[in-house]
Amino acid sequence: MNELNILNYNKVFIIAELSANHNQDFDIALKTIKAAKDAGADAIKLQTYTADTITLDCDKEYFQVKQDTIWDGTTLYNLYQQAYTPWEWQPKLKEYAEKLGLICFSSPFDKSAVDYLEKLNVPAYKIASFEITDIPLIEYTASKGKPIIISTGIASLADIELAVNTCRRVGNNKIALLKCTSSYPAPIEETNLLTIPHLRDTFNVIPGLSDHTMGHSVAVGAVALGAKIIEKHFILDRNMGGPDSAFSMEPSEFKQMLDAIRDVEKALGKVNYEITPKVEKSRVFARSLFIVKDVKAGEELTKENVRSIRPGYGLHPKHYKEILGKIFNKDIERGTPLDWGQFE
Repeated sequence: MNELNILNYNKVFIIAELSANHNQDFDIALKTIKAAKDAGADAIKLQTYTADTITLDCDKEYFQVKQDTIWDGTTLYNLYQQAYTPWEWQPKLKEYAEKLGLICFSSPFDKSAVDYLEKLNVPAYKIASFEITDIPLIEYTASKGKPIIISTGIASLADIELAVNTCRRVGNNKIALLKCTSSYPAPIEETNLLTIPHLRDTFNVIPGLSDHTMGHSVAVGAVALGAKIIEKHFILDRNMGGPDSAFSMEPSEFKQMLDAIRDVEKALGKVNYEITPKVEKSRVFARSLFIVKDVKAGEELTKENVRSIRPGYGLHPKHYKEILGKIFNKDIERGTPLDWGQFE
């Protein structure tokens, strides 16, 4: 696949994020990709950076992680040195993923990563939340003309507008915006899923969710609100540890999420008021007007002898007030559907 057509993908596009969940073991990376495929993912996403391309090897206070995160106590350089996916793995990982039928693409974190990924002919690009303000990176990535998926975790509305306009300025309108909460793991009450349709309507883009909450209820809710892309960190076993293990999904959890999403997709269907044959059969149990007491010819139709009850074989209840006070023209037993020929 030369390009991921996110604009016309015919179902919710579900991405398993490999991130650092290989723990620097190539075989674990391969097993994780296979497990993602078995769990039903549409794509596996890599990250293309090194510690040197994303930050400085520096112990100054600016580079120390101490923002009440799961990574506190280390430096950015040491964190990324532990978390990065070796570049020499990536052609092999992509080839293996595609052999399994998965789409494989990546998040570049600098221009050299974009150039590298272009040589791999990736079908799309992902801009990570913390890179949404790197306008030169977004401009260069978007200039390649491939779909660009942007997470909005740390972004203000102005940041998002600038990123989208940057893509469009270089002629790229193949844009998806993912609602994201940049906490790890993210509290459910901070996810604000109503932002998803707002992103779609405000920026005329494909909306989605990059989800760091535990469980799958938030992802399923996002789909119900119009998300067309769901991204979740994926790990073979959280007990493996690693920088992203605490907020990553195991295969069985991912499969449960995927099944729930596919069920919601089926349930969403389309705007439809058509009465199907199955529903038509059920309409027999709707309310209608019935004679509820034995009546004689010449008796008046009253609230005591005519009622709106189930089933639906009699006159429509909308005629109830209209028929009260009319006169029965025959003797009729209790439990008979009311029709126009029974009264004058």
